[in-house]
Amino acid sequence: MFDMGISLNEFYMVTGMAVVTFGIRYIMFPISGRFKFPELFNRGLKYVPPAVLTAIIVPSVLMPHGNTLNLKLTNPYLVGAIAACVIGGLFKNLLLTIVVSMIIFLVCQWAFAFGAV
Repeated sequence: MFDMGISLNEFYMVTGMAVVTFGIRYIMFPISGRFKFPELFNRGLKYVPPAVLTAIIVPSVLMPHGNTLNLKLTNPYLVGAIAACVIGGLFKNLLLTIVVSMIIFLVCQWAFAFGAV
């Protein structure tokens, strides 16, 4: 059916997933203003983004190759993450944190790869 090598079954599957995903999210819009969540629940929701980001980032920092825990300071991912935490905590500036920690990560990655350290 398609030139791009997509079969009809794959097209139906992707279309079905899109319809289900859109439907689930669209249903919440009309009823969103009718419910009032408890204050404790609203305060708890503020911690969801940091918790999710931590759950995504920490395994890739501590296990960069996916199979063993690497807590050595020769792990550029760990050094970059520590730098990001320190810079972010001290300066509270997102752009500065990203730029400086990426520079530190790249320098460490280069230095560890070529045995400079």
